[in-house]
Parts: sequence; structure tokens; C-alpha cells
Amino acid sequence: MDIAHSPLTVSNTQSSQLKAFIILLAMLLAAGAAVLMKPIQMLAEQQAQIDLETMIPRQFGDWQEEAQRSGQIINPQIKEKLDRIYTQTLSRTYVNAKGERIMLSIAYGADQSDAKQLHYPEVCYPAQGFQVVSTQPGIVKTDFGDIRVKRILTVMGSRSEPLTYWTTVGKQVARGNKETKLAQLRYGFRGEIPDGLLFRVSSITSDAEGGYAVQQDFSRALIAVLPARDRLTLAGLPAVVVQR
Repeated sequence: MDIAHSPLTVSNTQSSQLKAFIILLAMLLAAGAAVLMKPIQMLAEQQAQIDLETMIPRQFGDWQEEAQRSGQIINPQIKEKLDRIYTQTLSRTYVNAKGERIMLSIAYGADQSDAKQLHYPEVCYPAQGFQVVSTQPGIVKTDFGDIRVKRILTVMGSRSEPLTYWTTVGKQVARGNKETKLAQLRYGFRGEIPDGLLFRVSSITSDAEGGYAVQQDFSRALIAVLPARDRLTLAGLPAVVVQR
């Protein structure tokens, strides 16, 4: 018998060809599924345009904007990079009757895909020369529900700057990379690209706990005066007061 044309050899060849065909078919199906599942509709295009300048009042409760004052240190290279990621940014300093100051920073991105997702303070502050001393989860209680936040103590030389921040993906707060990824996937399965927002308040003080308390009071006061639509956008909070 000619071994080159034996039934066993033919059978092995056909089997290899079949396996190669199945692998190729699986690759094609996977590629097709990836195209079909790729998010194509931006949520930002389905809602009223966001304008941070008009959304955030310059005076509310016991707080008012302090004009021409900036306590923030911005690295020009970082600012250029953030300007490419975010659709809008807002930075203001507020002061109350006691002379307590809050630095407010909000960054909004209409496209929260992987390439343009929010940059967390844990990354941005060290890039500007700060040392992150501590990080802890926290809650900001409001009349419309609790906001899950992160509290961070940063230090650069003699400057101590505790800060509180939260981030949203779509219309819900997402704390940390894991929750952010899960939220992106949920929108992605629906063919949608979510928008997102980072809300940060900070103080220059050596009393970190006191700073966090003032930041909470500021955030509560701001949430209380916002209309329902803006409250949902800013912190994922419902329109009705929560009965406690």
C-alpha cells in the first residue's frame, strides 16, 4: 500500500482542514460579534447639552464664588492632556461667612470609552508633585440620597490638601475602576457610549477631618439647590426627597 495515499493519512489531512475551517469560522464570528456589539450611540447626543458654567450657581446657601482666586496647581502638560479628554471643565473657589474656602473642580466627558475615561485624583495629584497620604471610601448624605465618594489626603511640602470626589458613568455614581468598567460594559451591551463626570472639592488645611466635614456641607448645600435634571447628571440622585 502507498503510505502517502493511505486512508489514515487522508483522514488526518481532512481532520486538520476541518479544524482549521472551524477556527477560521470562529474568528470570523467573533469579529462580526465585536462589530455588532461595538457601542455606536453616544448618550450625550440623546440629552440636553450640559453647560457646567450655568449648571453650577455662583452663590447658594452660605457659599459664594470668590472671584480671581485659584488655590490649585496645574501642570501645563497635564492640563493639555485633560483638555483632550474632557468636553468641559469648571474650576471655582467658594467662601462662606466663616471664611472657609472650598476649591471646586468638575470635569465632564461626553465620551467615556476606554481611551477617554475619567482621570482620578489618585493619578493627577501625584503627577503634579503631591504625595497621596491616605485614601478612604466615604458617604456624602443629602436629602435626595447618599453619594458614595472617596476621600484623599494629599500633601506637597507644607501644603496639606484633603479632598473629596466622586465620579459618574451615565447617570450613576461609579466608585473605582471596577465599577466604572462594569458600567461601561452595561452601556456597551446596549450599543451605547456613556458620558461621565468627575466632581471634586478640596481644602487647604492641616485638619483633614475638618476639611472633609466642610466639603460635605458644601456638597450638600449645592445638591439641595440644583433642579432635578442637574442633580441626576451631577450625582445620579433621584428627583424626590428620601425619607429617612
